[in-house]
Amino acid sequence: MTRRLEGTVALVTGASSGIGHATALELAREGASVALVGRREDRLTDLAGEITTAGGKALVVPADITDAQAAAEAVERTVEGLGRLDTLVNNAGLMLLGPAPSADLNDWRRMIDINLMGLMYSTHAAIPHLVKAAAEEPRQVADIVNIGSLAGRGAFAMSAVYCATKFGVGAFSEALRQELARQHVRVSIVEPGSVDTELRTHNTAVVQQQLSSVIGEIDRLQSQDIADNVGYIVTRPRHVNVAELLVRPTEQI
Repeated sequence: MTRRLEGTVALVTGASSGIGHATALELAREGASVALVGRREDRLTDLAGEITTAGGKALVVPADITDAQAAAEAVERTVEGLGRLDTLVNNAGLMLLGPAPSADLNDWRRMIDINLMGLMYSTHAAIPHLVKAAAEEPRQVADIVNIGSLAGRGAFAMSAVYCATKFGVGAFSEALRQELARQHVRVSIVEPGSVDTELRTHNTAVVQQQLSSVIGEIDRLQSQDIADNVGYIVTRPRHVNVAELLVRPTEQI
């Protein structure tokens, strides 16, 4: 199989589990060297071992991207350690659901900090390096892929602030796409429906039960399904930007 990302470097946030973990592996399979960014260093180290055992190259970068300086330092460590930056996958996120009137305001702040501000911090730090990579070989194009959500296309009760952050990601992505298009830095958003990851387990048992009753016993998406779509986006020819991709489980209404 052609390793279409050979000679490039990708940075994946939230790489310690779920979609981030699967995406890092997918990009490594395509030949990219991958910087693994997240807070759980032990999991990142295990993932790096998996990538290197398979013949790839990975750099463990423990960081809390809700801190602007930490996000910027993670990008700089990537460039220093791997030589460049061609692809940024903003995957780190948090979903804390429940009725707005009784919400813990700290939960709202945590979601805004990671889902929106952390994504923006990482992007802001990465843009100069992505612009530089897009002007060079081997591909003369660079990518920012933001992991949004179905909740960024329609608002749902019990999800007010989560939806607000994902709507924000969508607006940020489209505006940035327009700004960077002529420099061949492509900006894309992937909006998954229900994915079988640990994201929903951060909620109370009552909320998890409510989620299950709303969605039903359907065959949910797997992390690899989203990783496949990220891989598709970043391996398109230079003149193709898949700006928005909505991915639902077949049975999800």
